[in-house]
Amino acid sequence: MEKKKIGIFIFDEVEILDFAGPFEVFASTKIVEKKTTNKSDISLSPFRVFTISERKKKIKTTGGLKIFSDYNIKDHPSLDILLIPGGIGTRPLLKNQIVLDWIKENKNIDLLCTVCTGSLLLAKAGLLKNRAATTHWLAFDILKKISPTTKIMKKKRFVYDKFFTSAGVSAGIDLSLKVVEKFYGRKVAKKTAKYMDYISENC
Repeated sequence: MEKKKIGIFIFDEVEILDFAGPFEVFASTKIVEKKTTNKSDISLSPFRVFTISERKKKIKTTGGLKIFSDYNIKDHPSLDILLIPGGIGTRPLLKNQIVLDWIKENKNIDLLCTVCTGSLLLAKAGLLKNRAATTHWLAFDILKKISPTTKIMKKKRFVYDKFFTSAGVSAGIDLSLKVVEKFYGRKVAKKTAKYMDYISENC
């Protein structure tokens, strides 16, 4: 089984659950690969999940948790899916043309997703023009200012309009389960949510 490669972008002051929630979903996803001779199922995640930062270094998240990225934006494997979380750290990245250009370079991969204020980076990169999107409720006005033609969906947990965007923090879990459903079906998504003991109206 060839695994889909999911890169999760991390940066200083990234919101912890924005990236850890989706990471948990993708790592917990299981599909039946084959049966052994004793007929017990061997289930494997169909995803290879890794983190990417602008420069491979120690990242300090919101709350002070310190983590290390697996790759940087120049040496990571080719991507099938890119997920950009949010957090207060997105604000300085709005002025980081290197990161914005890298995001634009990945606009045509299988799926580009954002959680929370990660959508601000998509907007700044010009990818949300004339599209529907959402973000953290505290950032609706900022998103509209960055991308005036974006239709902001204020009552949605997540929105799909070529790109996936989600509301704040915990909504990234719902978005990720929807990504699982998109590629592997509702049954697999529901099993993933059940394993996580997560109640979602979306799968």
